[in-house]
Parts: sequence; C-alpha cells; structure tokens
Amino acid sequence: MSSINRKNLTPAQQQYQDFAHAREPQRPIFANCVRAFIAGGFICTIGQAVQLFFITFFNFNEKTAGDPTVAVMIMISVILTSLGMYDHLAQWGGAGTAVPVTGFANTIASASLDSKSEGFVLGVGGNMFKIAGPVIVFGVFSAFVVAIIKVTIKSLGGM
Repeated sequence: MSSINRKNLTPAQQQYQDFAHAREPQRPIFANCVRAFIAGGFICTIGQAVQLFFITFFNFNEKTAGDPTVAVMIMISVILTSLGMYDHLAQWGGAGTAVPVTGFANTIASASLDSKSEGFVLGVGGNMFKIAGPVIVFGVFSAFVVAIIKVTIKSLGGM
C-alpha cells in the first residue's frame, strides 16, 4: 500500500494492514520466472518445429513459413483451451503462456467458451473480443504511430 493511502487510514486500520502484510505468503518470484521461461520456451520450441515441418515438407522458406506456423499454433491453442488443458499449462507457466500468440488465442477462445450459453451471435460473437479487443486496438494504433514515425524519419532523411 502506498504511503499516501496509508496516511488516510485510522490507527486500527494501519495495525490491521501490518498484521495482514506479515502473514501474507511470500511469492516464489524466481521459481515463477523459471516456470514462465520453461513454458514460453516450450511453446516457442513447438512453433519452431511446426515451422521446420512447413519448410521441410511443403517447400516453404523461412519467410513464407511464418503465416501457416502462426495459424497452426493458434489452432493448437484453441483446441487445448476447448479441452481445458491450456488452463493447466497457464496455471503452471504463468506469463510464459500469455506472451506468445497462443496466449492471445487462448484469451479469445476462453471468452467464447464462457459465453456460448448466451447463443452464438450475442454470446460468442459479442463477448469474444471483450478481453482481446483492447489489445487489438492498441496494437493497430501502435503500428499506425510507428509507421507515421518511420515515414517521417525516411522523408526527412531523403531531403
């Protein structure tokens, strides 16, 4: 709790805050970081294997194998989410499962599964992007700003 908010508490509330803070279990930060690294690395290793599969058996090159690889990884994530298995991996791996594209697909798929009882249009369609929508908007806006900066720098450098 910040010191500003702590000043507004009564002495009894401050005493309770101290009591609660002393009994709060310590988080295993290092272990969580290691698990996130392992989970994210495992997902990326699978992605690399899928990419090598496309390069080896379908004559893609590294540049063209990226799109089908991402599509396969998204499908794997959605299938594991619908079977309830991705949640167990995410519970263990934490942020390591949220950072790759599979975490984003899991977010959309889990929101869809939670609202399917409301119907396909208003339930699944309406709530699918409730969580992921702001991420999409921020990503598109950020890409737009970066593109404007790049074009501006290129045009100033070309003078």
